[in-house]
Amino acid sequence: MITVRGLEKSYGDLGVLRGVDLDVERGSVCALLGSNGAGKTTLVRVLATLLRPDAGTACVAGSDVVTQAARVREVISLTGQFAAVDDVLSGRENLVLVARLRHQPDPGRIADDLLARFDLTEAADRRVATYSGGMRRRLDIAMSLVGDPPVIFLDEPTTGLDPQGRGEVWACVRELAGRGTTVLLTTQYLDEAEQLADRIAILHEGRIIADGSLADLQQLLPPARVEYVEKQPTLEEVFLAVVGADS
Repeated sequence: MITVRGLEKSYGDLGVLRGVDLDVERGSVCALLGSNGAGKTTLVRVLATLLRPDAGTACVAGSDVVTQAARVREVISLTGQFAAVDDVLSGRENLVLVARLRHQPDPGRIADDLLARFDLTEAADRRVATYSGGMRRRLDIAMSLVGDPPVIFLDEPTTGLDPQGRGEVWACVRELAGRGTTVLLTTQYLDEAEQLADRIAILHEGRIIADGSLADLQQLLPPARVEYVEKQPTLEEVFLAVVGADS
């Protein structure tokens, strides 16, 4: 579904992507893992036809991102690091607006279906300004799915969210995967990649330095020494237990 070969991109003398090779299979979730400045967002912007690469090739759903950019845009959706929602409108109005802009038939039905799909029906008629961070991000992802694009790019979707909000977004990604959507997820959080991805590609200093399933990557390390210790709950587990996952 996504094929990248020898991709390069520089800003002046700064080489951001230095020969990236990547394959993402149809219907899978691939996590692009890397620290800040590794080139994750630049790679996503190239794949979304927002930046032109300096060298190499990239294809999404069989279409080249440079020579067939219009075709690529028809099959993708991009959700950035910050929710692109209108705070003045309600959740339902945001979805109806996007559906109309994309010339979809029956925008109201599409909005209601997506609100139900992302558990936002009860808040549908509230102004988005009153939504929590997790709710805003869920609405943002729902808006990106108007028109049922087969490929979605999620660029650090849990940035700035509390543990409960992160959990809500994780549930959305799992729901996408369950429906066969191809997801390329960028993140700097190790647990996020571990929880969500079928494959993990580690991007470091503009290059993919490791790529495979979690089990594949674990094989890169020496065998673990067996120790018997009492497992304590993590702080995130304690937080969610105290506040209640549904509160």
